[in-house]
Amino acid sequence: MKQNVYLLSGLLCDATVWAPLIPGLEQVAEVCPVDFRGFDDISAMAEHVLENASDHFALVGHSMGARVALEVCRRAPERVERLALLSTGIHPAKPGEQEARQRLIDLAHSEGMEALADRWLPPMMMEASRENPVLMQPLLDMVHRMTPTIYEQQVNALLNRPDAGRQLEDIRCPVLVGVGRQDQWSPLSQHELIASRITNSRLVVFDNSGHMAPFEAAEQVLKALINWLK
Repeated sequence: MKQNVYLLSGLLCDATVWAPLIPGLEQVAEVCPVDFRGFDDISAMAEHVLENASDHFALVGHSMGARVALEVCRRAPERVERLALLSTGIHPAKPGEQEARQRLIDLAHSEGMEALADRWLPPMMMEASRENPVLMQPLLDMVHRMTPTIYEQQVNALLNRPDAGRQLEDIRCPVLVGVGRQDQWSPLSQHELIASRITNSRLVVFDNSGHMAPFEAAEQVLKALINWLK
């Protein structure tokens, strides 16, 4: 029987981010993408996953979704058989973060999601990826489908995120920690710290990728996830 794998999406993301991975993952697992439209709290997101998941499962979290995955693991460690944390961090909100995020919320409400996408998305990508419409356009379309309210809710969830670092030493399942080498939002150093604090972890660096590694470096991420599942 194939293992159930839940793909937990990040800020302003939906199944689009996972689309290049799903055909390959479906060869070895039952795959279910999850996004968090309508939620404004990390704990509520985690409860949503637990309420709809099978008894035992694997989690792949990207960015905000990885923080949700850690909260799921904290609440129900006996149900999580494998954990993958991609392009993420464990630190609480930094000084000035609230003000910077509020400026983007204001932009979304005043000028719309296309203006927000033009400002928010490019820094998430490796510089070369920004010039590639095959990579950029699907992600721009994804952000355009969201609303200012969805963005504000998810930002509020992130600003009030729990301290994810306190639990890392307690994780016992196999853990993959993955990051794009050119990720400027959640850099390699953050992931090195996470991996160093989890006993049964493996750090994988995806070359030629920024923060959107599941989409930017799909072949590398897929290979790492299949090895992790096996």
